[in-house]
Amino acid sequence: MRPPEVASSTEEERRQYIKETFPCIADCDMCGLCAVFRGKDPELAYADYISGKREYMEVSEDYR
Repeated sequence: MRPPEVASSTEEERRQYIKETFPCIADCDMCGLCAVFRGKDPELAYADYISGKREYMEVSEDYR
């Protein structure tokens, strides 16, 4: 599934996409998301996307 574009989605739709894309499985050794986002919750890492300030790919570039 592609991320909703900022211009054609609601904040809640973008938040839900992040929650579904980056679920916490409570096993950091297997998952690694905490390391990817430098200890941030994915919702905090993608806060600019969720609030509509930047597109998904722009924020993703911060964590590559």
